[in-house]
Amino acid sequence: MRQRMQEIELPAVRGDITDAQGHPLAMTVEARAIYADPSLIEDGRRQAVVNALAPTLGLNPATLMKQVSKPDTRFVYLAHGVRPDQARLITSWDLPGIGTLPEYRREYPNDSLAASVIGFVNDTGKGAAGLESSMNDVLAGREGWQRVEISLEGQHIPMGEDQKRPSVPGRGVRLTLQRDLQFKAQEAIEKQVKATRAESGSVIVMDPRTGKLLAMASAPGFDPNSYGDSDRSRWGSPLVQNAYEPGSTGKVVTAAAVMEHGGVTKSTPYTVPDKIRKYDVEFHDSHPHAPERLTFAGVLAKSSNVGTIMASESISSQQLYGTLRDFGFGQRTGLPLPGETSGLLPPPAKWSGTDRYSIAFGQTASVNAVQMASVYATIANGGVRVAPTLIEGTVGEDDAFTPAPAPARKQVISAKTARDISDMLEGVTTDEGTAPKAQIPGYRVAGKTGTAENVNPRCGCYKGGGYTASFAGFAPADDPQLVVQVVLQNPKRGSHYGGDAAAPVFKDVMSFALQSEKIPPTGSRPPIIQIHARD
Repeated sequence: MRQRMQEIELPAVRGDITDAQGHPLAMTVEARAIYADPSLIEDGRRQAVVNALAPTLGLNPATLMKQVSKPDTRFVYLAHGVRPDQARLITSWDLPGIGTLPEYRREYPNDSLAASVIGFVNDTGKGAAGLESSMNDVLAGREGWQRVEISLEGQHIPMGEDQKRPSVPGRGVRLTLQRDLQFKAQEAIEKQVKATRAESGSVIVMDPRTGKLLAMASAPGFDPNSYGDSDRSRWGSPLVQNAYEPGSTGKVVTAAAVMEHGGVTKSTPYTVPDKIRKYDVEFHDSHPHAPERLTFAGVLAKSSNVGTIMASESISSQQLYGTLRDFGFGQRTGLPLPGETSGLLPPPAKWSGTDRYSIAFGQTASVNAVQMASVYATIANGGVRVAPTLIEGTVGEDDAFTPAPAPARKQVISAKTARDISDMLEGVTTDEGTAPKAQIPGYRVAGKTGTAENVNPRCGCYKGGGYTASFAGFAPADDPQLVVQVVLQNPKRGSHYGGDAAAPVFKDVMSFALQSEKIPPTGSRPPIIQIHARD
């Protein structure tokens, strides 16, 4: 009886991962497992069995020979996830001791689309990256088993012993991503990474009112259908795993802090030189220039490091730190993706004498891309930070949808400060600002460029470390419904400035998003931004 009884796994159907409209991004399809009963394969027939199966299934002949030669066993798996047509071909050969069992295989119908978010399932059927890994317990369900009685000829004895625990299917996961918008974002960033010879790049599209992430694209990527053919370094989720110094895109947080706590307004005047010394460090603007008489709006529009430092002296280090924390710096977003970094924001007690100045203009502290997109979503949403969200909900076996809990909301800055900063950010996209290439005909656009120096690991200094070029913005500026953020790491061809390398990608993706979401121009007039101070 012990020799005749065999336990067979009953695999669970893994839940699908879909976009917001239900389009499948990861799905389960029927497949077959190939197994052997070594006791039925005579010594003289083993080589013929190996010669037939090894090339067909892509198996190592030596390993396969060991499996079909195992003594004292009636059952051994040879391969999983075999396509049904391939399994039918193998069955037609009528090889001794070789059989098939029904199971399932994971497929990604859009190839590399959103692969850094979705991840993949490995050869053992377990999620090994992205949401497939972090939400494996939800998606996988529970395997079952069946004990059956097998005859000497390897056939299931219908009236023999038969015990069974049915499998439980996994739940589907519906994302907030929109497939068509994701495709556009991915296409745009792949094209720009190639054109600028950047090390990598990313695009995030977000609804500031709900916190929903509508697109999360990164390049270079990989195809989860054949993940083994790509470098392991591409399997992660760089939008949350990789930290970078935001550069001038981070100046909006300093702007919020000085306007909330330092009495600074859009029209506060500053006489701004091209460099300023603090203790033993000299800080520079990106270009040499004669001293300029600028408003604070002009400081932001021209992205002056020196002007930002001067404005930041109206607040304490603790006030600057508190505002950065309120905007999400130094803490994880909570997205269900593996390996998220919280970035780097030490408390003021650990700052050196000059850290507060470099932090004010977006260096020394670091963030991940989703954290930075959330900063602009907060400004666009009237100062209310809505936690970024990627999961719309889950779907049960009966197609019953269970929505995810509502994201946390917090009033970070006043609505007036948010409105004033938004007006100032419109000045950035004017011809006098740093990002005229972000303009979209017919729409009011607010945004900010960033060109941050990267740390060179060879010296622990910024010299020779390359640059992070970025642009983050929202539209329509007077009724914000979409935020788009673009980041390019170390572009080597053409300009490395955010207004040149990243702003055109913003324009391309935002223009498509406005059309696909059917968001019309508001028709209102943009504010008159006073950049130069009047004495």
